[in-house]
Amino acid sequence: MQLSQANIIIDAAITEGRKQNLAPLSVAVLDSGGHLVAFKREDRSSYLRFEIAFGKAWGALGMGFDSREIDERAEKYPTFITALTASSQGRIIPSPGGVLIFDGQNLIGAVGISGDAGENDELCAIAGIKALGLNPTQPNTSNND
Repeated sequence: MQLSQANIIIDAAITEGRKQNLAPLSVAVLDSGGHLVAFKREDRSSYLRFEIAFGKAWGALGMGFDSREIDERAEKYPTFITALTASSQGRIIPSPGGVLIFDGQNLIGAVGISGDAGENDELCAIAGIKALGLNPTQPNTSNND
Protein backbone atom coordinates (compact mmCIF):
# COMPACT_ATOMS: atom_id res chain seq x y z
CA MET A 1 0.00 0.00 0.00
CA GLN A 2 1.51 3.27 -1.10
CA LEU A 3 0.89 6.65 0.50
CA SER A 4 -0.58 8.00 -2.75
CA GLN A 5 -3.07 5.10 -2.82
CA ALA A 6 -4.00 5.60 0.82
CA ASN A 7 -4.66 9.30 0.23
CA ILE A 8 -7.00 8.53 -2.68
CA ILE A 9 -8.93 6.04 -0.54
CA ILE A 10 -9.22 8.49 2.34
CA ASP A 11 -10.28 11.44 0.20
CA ALA A 12 -12.89 9.38 -1.67
CA ALA A 13 -14.25 7.95 1.59
CA ILE A 14 -14.61 11.43 3.09
CA THR A 15 -16.22 12.72 -0.11
CA GLU A 16 -18.76 9.89 0.11
CA GLY A 17 -19.44 10.81 3.73
CA ARG A 18 -20.16 14.40 2.73
CA LYS A 19 -22.45 13.24 -0.13
CA GLN A 20 -24.39 11.15 2.39
CA ASN A 21 -24.40 14.00 4.96
CA LEU A 22 -22.84 11.72 7.60
CA ALA A 23 -21.24 12.72 10.88
CA PRO A 24 -17.58 13.79 10.64
CA LEU A 25 -15.38 10.82 9.70
CA SER A 26 -11.93 9.66 10.69
CA VAL A 27 -10.21 7.35 8.20
CA ALA A 28 -7.13 5.16 8.71
CA VAL A 29 -5.40 3.14 6.01
CA LEU A 30 -3.00 0.38 7.01
CA ASP A 31 -0.63 -1.72 4.92
CA SER A 32 -0.88 -5.51 4.93
CA GLY A 33 1.41 -5.71 7.96
CA GLY A 34 -0.92 -3.57 10.06
CA HIS A 35 1.21 -0.42 9.89
CA LEU A 36 -0.44 2.97 9.51
CA VAL A 37 0.09 4.48 6.05
CA ALA A 38 -2.21 7.51 6.33
CA PHE A 39 -4.89 9.00 8.55
CA LYS A 40 -7.25 11.96 8.27
CA ARG A 41 -9.99 13.20 10.53
CA GLU A 42 -12.62 15.70 9.58
CA ASP A 43 -13.19 18.80 11.63
CA ARG A 44 -15.40 18.09 14.66
CA SER A 45 -14.42 14.41 14.69
CA SER A 46 -13.83 13.39 18.30
CA TYR A 47 -10.37 12.49 19.52
CA LEU A 48 -11.10 8.78 20.14
CA ARG A 49 -12.00 8.21 16.48
CA PHE A 50 -8.40 7.44 15.51
CA GLU A 51 -8.24 4.45 17.87
CA ILE A 52 -11.61 3.18 16.64
CA ALA A 53 -10.80 3.56 12.93
CA PHE A 54 -7.36 2.00 13.41
CA GLY A 55 -8.86 -0.87 15.47
CA LYS A 56 -11.42 -1.68 12.80
CA ALA A 57 -8.75 -1.89 10.07
CA TRP A 58 -6.19 -3.64 12.29
CA GLY A 59 -8.72 -6.24 13.43
CA ALA A 60 -9.79 -6.95 9.85
CA LEU A 61 -6.16 -7.55 8.87
CA GLY A 62 -5.46 -9.68 11.92
CA MET A 63 -8.49 -11.90 11.44
CA GLY A 64 -8.43 -11.98 7.63
CA PHE A 65 -11.98 -10.68 7.19
CA ASP A 66 -13.84 -7.40 7.45
CA SER A 67 -14.81 -5.98 10.82
CA ARG A 68 -18.49 -6.57 9.96
CA GLU A 69 -17.73 -10.29 10.29
CA ILE A 70 -15.94 -9.68 13.59
CA ASP A 71 -19.08 -7.89 14.80
CA GLU A 72 -21.30 -10.77 13.70
CA ARG A 73 -19.04 -13.30 15.40
CA ALA A 74 -19.07 -11.21 18.58
CA GLU A 75 -22.80 -11.83 18.85
CA LYS A 76 -22.44 -15.57 18.26
CA TYR A 77 -19.22 -16.15 20.21
CA PRO A 78 -18.87 -13.44 22.87
CA THR A 79 -16.31 -15.40 24.89
CA PHE A 80 -14.03 -15.72 21.87
CA ILE A 81 -14.28 -12.01 21.08
CA THR A 82 -13.52 -11.17 24.70
CA ALA A 83 -10.39 -13.32 24.50
CA LEU A 84 -9.48 -11.83 21.11
CA THR A 85 -9.86 -8.31 22.48
CA ALA A 86 -7.70 -9.16 25.48
CA SER A 87 -4.99 -10.84 23.39
CA SER A 88 -4.84 -7.81 21.08
CA GLN A 89 -4.58 -5.42 24.05
CA GLY A 90 -7.97 -3.96 23.12
CA ARG A 91 -6.97 -2.94 19.60
CA ILE A 92 -9.70 -4.88 17.75
CA ILE A 93 -13.00 -3.04 17.31
CA PRO A 94 -15.93 -5.36 16.46
CA SER A 95 -18.03 -2.97 14.38
CA PRO A 96 -18.55 -2.51 10.63
CA GLY A 97 -16.19 -0.04 9.00
CA GLY A 98 -12.94 -2.04 8.73
CA VAL A 99 -12.57 -3.35 5.16
CA LEU A 100 -9.73 -5.34 3.59
CA ILE A 101 -8.14 -4.05 0.38
CA PHE A 102 -7.13 -6.40 -2.43
CA ASP A 103 -5.08 -5.70 -5.55
CA GLY A 104 -5.99 -8.68 -7.68
CA GLN A 105 -5.38 -11.72 -5.49
CA ASN A 106 -3.08 -9.87 -3.10
CA LEU A 107 -4.11 -8.40 0.23
CA ILE A 108 -2.42 -5.00 0.36
CA GLY A 109 -4.03 -3.40 3.39
CA ALA A 110 -7.21 -2.31 5.09
CA VAL A 111 -9.17 0.86 5.67
CA GLY A 112 -10.95 1.64 8.91
CA ILE A 113 -13.50 4.40 9.37
CA SER A 114 -15.19 5.77 12.45
CA GLY A 115 -17.61 8.64 12.93
CA ASP A 116 -21.08 7.53 11.90
CA ALA A 117 -23.02 4.28 12.26
CA GLY A 118 -20.86 1.27 11.43
CA GLU A 119 -22.84 0.49 8.29
CA ASN A 120 -22.25 4.02 6.99
CA ASP A 121 -18.57 3.87 7.91
CA GLU A 122 -18.33 0.64 5.91
CA LEU A 123 -20.14 2.17 2.92
CA CYS A 124 -17.57 4.98 2.82
CA ALA A 125 -14.65 2.56 3.18
CA ILE A 126 -15.91 0.57 0.19
CA ALA A 127 -16.39 3.76 -1.83
CA GLY A 128 -12.80 4.78 -1.07
CA ILE A 129 -11.39 1.41 -2.13
CA LYS A 130 -13.43 1.37 -5.33
CA ALA A 131 -12.30 4.92 -6.18
CA LEU A 132 -8.79 3.52 -6.46
CA GLY A 133 -10.01 0.71 -8.71
CA LEU A 134 -9.23 -1.94 -6.10
CA ASN A 135 -11.35 -4.68 -4.58
CA PRO A 136 -12.96 -4.42 -1.13
CA THR A 137 -13.44 -8.20 -1.00
CA GLN A 138 -11.17 -11.12 -1.71
CA PRO A 139 -11.56 -12.29 -5.30
CA ASN A 140 -12.95 -15.78 -5.76
CA THR A 141 -10.01 -18.07 -6.36
CA SER A 142 -12.15 -21.13 -6.99
CA ASN A 143 -12.28 -22.67 -10.45
CA ASN A 144 -15.65 -24.23 -9.74
CA ASP A 145 -18.39 -23.09 -12.11
